[in-house]
Amino acid sequence: MADSQLERWGAASLLAVCALIGVPVLLAAERPTTGPPWVWWSCYLGLIALFVLGFRETPPERAVRGLLLPGLALTGAATVLLAPRAGYTAILLVFVTAYAAHLGSRRAVLALLLANSTVAAAAAALAVSTVMEVVLTWLLYAMLQLCTVWAVRSEQREAAARRRLAAANTDLRAATALLAESSRAGERLRIARELHDLLGHQLTALVLELEVASHRGDPAARKHVERARGLARELLGDVRTAVGELRTGTPDLRLALAEVVAELPHPRVHLDVDGGLEPDEACTAALIRCVQEAVTNTIRHSGAANLWIEVARSGDGGIVLTARDDGRGAAALRLGHGLTGIRERVAQLGGAVSFDTRSGFTLRARVPAP
Repeated sequence: MADSQLERWGAASLLAVCALIGVPVLLAAERPTTGPPWVWWSCYLGLIALFVLGFRETPPERAVRGLLLPGLALTGAATVLLAPRAGYTAILLVFVTAYAAHLGSRRAVLALLLANSTVAAAAAALAVSTVMEVVLTWLLYAMLQLCTVWAVRSEQREAAARRRLAAANTDLRAATALLAESSRAGERLRIARELHDLLGHQLTALVLELEVASHRGDPAARKHVERARGLARELLGDVRTAVGELRTGTPDLRLALAEVVAELPHPRVHLDVDGGLEPDEACTAALIRCVQEAVTNTIRHSGAANLWIEVARSGDGGIVLTARDDGRGAAALRLGHGLTGIRERVAQLGGAVSFDTRSGFTLRARVPAP
């Protein structure tokens, strides 16, 4: 199951538990709330609405986050204190602390943990509990929140490690693809030289020898010598053609890019490479680096679920690479070393690169025809 699916199921489960907590209040024979019921229901439904808002945008923008966490803390505390005898409402405070652990700093989470534990103890005191029960309630909810924060932080560290591993794996695959293509190009050049230096010279000598032999000997043998000389010339032409193809052979761009994005668990990569593209080695290396940077940028920064990579031929015969993800994007783009390097690499080929962060992240690189 993909990480995004697990997150959706986790959010749905949490919201379902929050909804179930309101059932005892709704079905209680006696009014369990302090004050008018509509006040409690307003706080309770407001808390659920804030949870929905938080799960809809993960992670929220800074402005939303600045209002979301205090809103969750206040509505959670009001929901518990306005229904101290409802029984399970204090569980909502654990959920608030767990959500804050995803976004807040350590100090903010610690302060919220202590405040929520105090709210749970106050609710127990309002429910006419003994001093021992109030103290145990404070300790119980403090421990529950500590365990929740520890679990959230552990999951965050594991997710960050997975992202780093995926980015490193992408870099390694890109380097492997470039090295393999360089090795293949070197091997093709070596074979072309061997064919030219050995077979080419030998066949040329054979043609000359047959040329001399055709002017000597009896007429019956001359016919066979002429035929052999024609075959030798055809073979020499075939060797020269093979040498030329080996020297100018183009790499398989689709195979190289597929190797870069292979076995990537997250995000899901959709690769589309037009058939018939014949970039040279320098162009292939630039396109591989562009795809590598797009993939690692998506893994590290965008939080996207999908990445679409398309390589197509432009109207003037050049090659256009478009990489687009469905991540959160950014209000302003800051070019790091990776994006700057991509722009410089493509510029050396006479091409251009553009970036767009308004809706997700989009990289568009155009290289001229080789």
